[in-house]
Amino acid sequence: MHSIREEHVCDVRFLARAKIIFGLNALNGRVPMPDGSLGGPWNYTNAASFIRCTVNKGYDIHGWELGNELSGSGVGARIDADQYAADVINLKHIIDSTYQGNPSKPLVLAPGGFFDAAWFTELVSKTRAGQMDVITHHIYNLGPGVDDHLIEKILNPSYLDGEASTFSNLQGILKSAGTSTVAWVGEAGGAYNSGHHLVTDAFVFSFWYLDQLGMSSKYDTKSYCRQTLVGGNYGLLNTTTFEPNPDYYSALLWHRLMGTTVLSATFNGTNKIRTYAHCAKNSEGITLLLINLSGNNTNSIYVTSNGAQTQSARKEGRRFSHIPGLGEAAELTREEYHLTPKDGNLQSQQVLLNGKVLATDANGDIPKLEPMQVEGTKPITVGPYSIVFAHIPSFYAPACR
Repeated sequence: MHSIREEHVCDVRFLARAKIIFGLNALNGRVPMPDGSLGGPWNYTNAASFIRCTVNKGYDIHGWELGNELSGSGVGARIDADQYAADVINLKHIIDSTYQGNPSKPLVLAPGGFFDAAWFTELVSKTRAGQMDVITHHIYNLGPGVDDHLIEKILNPSYLDGEASTFSNLQGILKSAGTSTVAWVGEAGGAYNSGHHLVTDAFVFSFWYLDQLGMSSKYDTKSYCRQTLVGGNYGLLNTTTFEPNPDYYSALLWHRLMGTTVLSATFNGTNKIRTYAHCAKNSEGITLLLINLSGNNTNSIYVTSNGAQTQSARKEGRRFSHIPGLGEAAELTREEYHLTPKDGNLQSQQVLLNGKVLATDANGDIPKLEPMQVEGTKPITVGPYSIVFAHIPSFYAPACR
């Protein structure tokens, strides 16, 4: 990487309220090793110059991430975890010295690569407390974007479940080490090489995306960075018109409704229903996320303090007004947000909220996302190929106090 004059390299403009994390070139100064990896210490001269420049200009940088997809066997190149840990420590020293006297310092993130248990374990074990704030990994578990079977994979519960081991294993590594380092998904587009038009930018991809948000949260993932806001075939925005794709609205509902406290949720019935529950965000009660991967079945779901069940699976006929956690008033209501594809077409790039197409207005403003008000004693009806957020303000969960 060639050095660039500082006055040009950091003459940048940021989006209002955006949190900026820069990725740094971790290959500068490396030499080929006999085993095919790249070795030698990271040459951080240019990176340190760039970081100093941002400080001198008063830019608010949220974090600095070292490298991209160099962990494990790498993508095109790889670096041993032992050397990578030493380089992360050097980055931490640069940030500590450059930001000395500042009230806050940006995060140190690494490695921004695919999860490899042995490699990640070594990286964590060789970075002491406070030297690496965030350990980041990438997810493209659906395979290449040219795959013609992407929709089949997305609608397959067993295939979706396969990624749980990554989250679980990484959580286990961090817990065993007793480190303060937290896990992020630093990049996830589902299908690599820019995704697949009318799949990763269509309604069907919200099944994968929201399932990922729910699953990663269960394993204490603190942030999930989507590839991309705009670009490729997996952007949240259309690359030509900048109109929101369906996943934009899915992400917006998640952001507005799902709090940061994750609850245990189980569903007694078909494995085609994916269920997640959080304390409601900035509100009383809980919010459920229900994903129906079946195109044939409508499920009537009753919520109890022991989980969610279909009407046919209920053993005691317990309804909302009979649940101690929910209260006794039968007139209590909840808010429901039902997402479905336009014309029932999973590959549609338009999404309906409670039967109405979501689209920006003439000024480009996002429409109001208004829920249906539903009587609390009624079951939650989850139609075929649909997604439901249900905010139940009257549900009492001790963890949500």
